[in-house]
Amino acid sequence: MAAAGADTRGAWCVPCLVSLDTLQELCRKEKLTCKSIGITKRNLNNYEVEYLCDYKVVKDMEYYLVKWKGWPDSTNTWEPLQNLKCPLLLQQFSHDKDVYLSQVKKGHAVTLKNNNKALNPAVAEYIVKKAKQRLALQRWQDELNRRKTHKGMIVVENTVDLEGPPPDFYYINEYKPAPGISLVNEATFGCSCTDCFFEKCCPAEAGVLFAYNKNQQIRIPPGTPIYECNSRCQCGPDCPNRIVQKGTQYSLCIFRTSNGCGWGVKTLVKIKRMSFVMEYVGEVITSEEAERRGQLYDNKGITYLFDLDYESDEFTVDAARYGNVSHFVNHSCDPNLQVFNVFIDNLDTRLPRIALFSTRTINAGEELTFDYQMKGSGDISSDSIDYSPAKKRVRTVCRCGAVTCRGYLN
Repeated sequence: MAAAGADTRGAWCVPCLVSLDTLQELCRKEKLTCKSIGITKRNLNNYEVEYLCDYKVVKDMEYYLVKWKGWPDSTNTWEPLQNLKCPLLLQQFSHDKDVYLSQVKKGHAVTLKNNNKALNPAVAEYIVKKAKQRLALQRWQDELNRRKTHKGMIVVENTVDLEGPPPDFYYINEYKPAPGISLVNEATFGCSCTDCFFEKCCPAEAGVLFAYNKNQQIRIPPGTPIYECNSRCQCGPDCPNRIVQKGTQYSLCIFRTSNGCGWGVKTLVKIKRMSFVMEYVGEVITSEEAERRGQLYDNKGITYLFDLDYESDEFTVDAARYGNVSHFVNHSCDPNLQVFNVFIDNLDTRLPRIALFSTRTINAGEELTFDYQMKGSGDISSDSIDYSPAKKRVRTVCRCGAVTCRGYLN
């Protein structure tokens, strides 16, 4: 943000941390216009219902307290039902009221007071909190979809509690190297195949099997690395050996679980068995730094550390602050996702990319899970993704509910 009248060429730009809605409210309160945030002379005095805050009956006429979009709370007004042309908001208001009343104990629920003329303040307070949460989650959903580079859409849903977007989480699409760590993202050689499926392609040059069949399903066992075609290969984008690099193709939903596991991820479409679903990305740090952070995370009860131990234990992926949809995928002792190590442009065996493939057909609406003790080598070790990486630590109880549940995450 530069000073008024200043030459902004080459000037520093500071991102504004205030939300668009708050800026619009400030403009309208001070009667200022600003085209960059959508406040012009033509719409400066426009009124649009953002959400409904309260309800009362006066002389047999129903009224709702309206929060106007882009206006501060001080401008909220009571409006007769007949003037409101917002059926969805009225429906949400009624639904939120019913949800709140169903949650409180019988005998303590007071829906109306003053002879059924007004809402109990506790009910109105919950309805406002739910409306604000709904708006915050919608803004977060929009931000996630702006930041993602893959095909699949991201939906956010919370019908369980009042939890809003996670604080201090930043969506990224690929590894973010910590200071001092170099990720070489340019291959030194590539194939010259006309049909990579039938010719001696990148996997053969690396001495491993071609990872996929003609249906783009993985056909190699866990523990076998995947070598995909890279930026130096002469094959095109439709090459059958370019799967992980295209990103998530499925629309997924980050949702609030009802079993106490916080956020989770479910698929909105059917996923065929042995199909690529998503990558596990985050900040790449040294194992020494991972040990230090792990001690801090242990005090909070959770962490998101995934050791890149395909051939060595030098680096770890930390998805606590920087990550993608995989940040929200929960653990299961009987998971429907399997971990594979992938090499594309970066062929450094210390820094594989981590891909998650379906182990079976996953139906629309089903939660996605992987085993936090699962390694890309196919082995079982508590050092893979570790929810408490200190060598001597309190074991975390597992809530996956699987028949084969081991009882603990670590």
